[in-house]
Amino acid sequence: MTKNVGGVDRTLRIVVGLSLIAAAATGTIGAWGYIGVVPLLTGLTGWCPPYAILGFNTCSMKK
Repeated sequence: MTKNVGGVDRTLRIVVGLSLIAAAATGTIGAWGYIGVVPLLTGLTGWCPPYAILGFNTCSMKK
C-alpha cells in the first residue's frame, strides 16, 4: 500500500472523522455519524482505496 493521501487531505479527513464520531457519541446526530471511522482511518493510514482505484494521489512524496 503506497501512501496516496497527504498533507491537508489527511488533516481534513482526521478532523471530519473525529467530529462525526464525537457528534454520534453525544447524540447530536444519529448512529450514522459513526461512518466517521472511515475518513479517520484513511487519514491515519495515509491510504484511500478509492484513490488507488481511480489513480488519485494527493501525497507529495519525493521520488
